[in-house]
Amino acid sequence: MSDQKQSSRNGILSLTIKDKAVLYSAYMPFLDNGGLFVPTNKVYSLGDEVFMLLTLMDESEKIPISGKVVWVTPLGAQGNRIAGIGVQFSEQDVSANAKIENHLAGTLSSDRPTHTM
Repeated sequence: MSDQKQSSRNGILSLTIKDKAVLYSAYMPFLDNGGLFVPTNKVYSLGDEVFMLLTLMDESEKIPISGKVVWVTPLGAQGNRIAGIGVQFSEQDVSANAKIENHLAGTLSSDRPTHTM
């Protein structure tokens, strides 16, 4: 079992977000440096270091992001919640956070609840 957990830590997450509504629901602006909810069935623990390649909207460039797991929604969670992890961006990824906030300009101050709440 520890082998499976170890391999999930070393894997690269790939996340493609094709529209603004999905980005808005995945974005975690309340985290220092920002973060995203990443749907996954892999097992992670709080504090795990992760690396992901993020593709936003119709951009061809993949944004490399390193971060740590700060939120876990396990498989079979109550309320039919999607299994996944919340990844807090590292301090080196402020440009990725700025790019996300650019895409979400004007929607971050809305009262619509996010996916993670």
